[in-house]
Amino acid sequence: MKFIVIGITDNPNPWFPPEVMEIISKGKVFSGGKRHHEIVVPLLPQDAKWIDITVPLDAVFEQYNSQLSILNCQLIIVFASGDPLFFGFANTIKRKMPEAEIVVYPTFNSLQMLAHRLVMPYHDMHIVSLTGRPWPEFDKALIERVGKIGVLTDKEHTPAAIAQRMLEYGFTNYTMHVGEHLGNPSLEKVTTLTLEEAAKTEFSMPNCLILEQDGKDYDCALFGIPDSEFTLLDGREKMITKMPIRLLTLQALDLPKKKVFWDIGFCTGSISIEARLQFPHLQIEAFEIRPECEAIIQENTHHFGAPGIHIHIGDFLETDIENLPCPDAVFIGGHGGKLKEIMAKVLTVLADDGCIVMNSVKAPKVLTDSHQLWDEACQELGLIQEPPMRIVIDEHHPIEILKCKK
Repeated sequence: MKFIVIGITDNPNPWFPPEVMEIISKGKVFSGGKRHHEIVVPLLPQDAKWIDITVPLDAVFEQYNSQLSILNCQLIIVFASGDPLFFGFANTIKRKMPEAEIVVYPTFNSLQMLAHRLVMPYHDMHIVSLTGRPWPEFDKALIERVGKIGVLTDKEHTPAAIAQRMLEYGFTNYTMHVGEHLGNPSLEKVTTLTLEEAAKTEFSMPNCLILEQDGKDYDCALFGIPDSEFTLLDGREKMITKMPIRLLTLQALDLPKKKVFWDIGFCTGSISIEARLQFPHLQIEAFEIRPECEAIIQENTHHFGAPGIHIHIGDFLETDIENLPCPDAVFIGGHGGKLKEIMAKVLTVLADDGCIVMNSVKAPKVLTDSHQLWDEACQELGLIQEPPMRIVIDEHHPIEILKCKK
């Protein structure tokens, strides 16, 4: 099977070179979005068969196969926005039908066109697609303080929704440039706004945007957040993993190599937030039994600019984890005397190369020795322990950082 994928803009009167026009004139089966069909229908042969590209895509590819069989044809001509290899349908074809032959005739993608309208160099622009995708890659770009971010939007991730998210987490030093109907002479519009203005503005679809830092002083992400800057549970200073211990704990979790991190018993959220800021590629799932901690971690994530931490309130042992991404790094910050049960549940989903880390306080008045519970749990569950790391900070009791693997 062969695909010819032709890039188009939003121009209602598209121009194609003679080579492409000849291909279109001889085609039998065509495909694209409904908007693409409206644009190119005057150019199609009278007996052309058109297949809309809609979800589910598996059904679209089934139609391709059936139509080619009916018409005894091996060629499908697809119209796609901009450059079909730029978050485009040519990539979908490569994934769905790796053996298919693909020929691409691209045009400028929407972000290139917006940069052209702004006369803005874009070789240093970081691209994020929010078209049918969740927030993580966008959040990662913000946490990494990227200076210029090009964003592909959709009906959910609108310029207003994007601006609101940025303001909510304190990323205020950006200007937003929005391009609407780029390539359409009568509808095209380019607007430059503050985030506050963008958050209150509705834009017509299709649109895209470029975020550009405004040059104002902007604090870098802290490496080791001071304990005093966190909102605490009932103001209790002991209910937070101290900063030096926090950093050593993250080191023990080996997070640069991990993908999914679970923080069980997050309390103030200090471990999750530090991990999010230092390793923004991670997907973080944070669990806590105390409902009052939800407002605390929310306040702290907004204060430190750490979006994208998924919060689960309730007893971990009763939490449904079946549909959560399997962790390859787990920190147990609190266990309520049920450490063995928690570790056993974690092991049902822990990746083969995953690890579990816990901090044990060696305090004389503590009735239950958490290190002893850890040793017993590791032995019963067949886990391999690494040598513990013993730390003493100022006048505090010694802390042991414990780590085990399958």
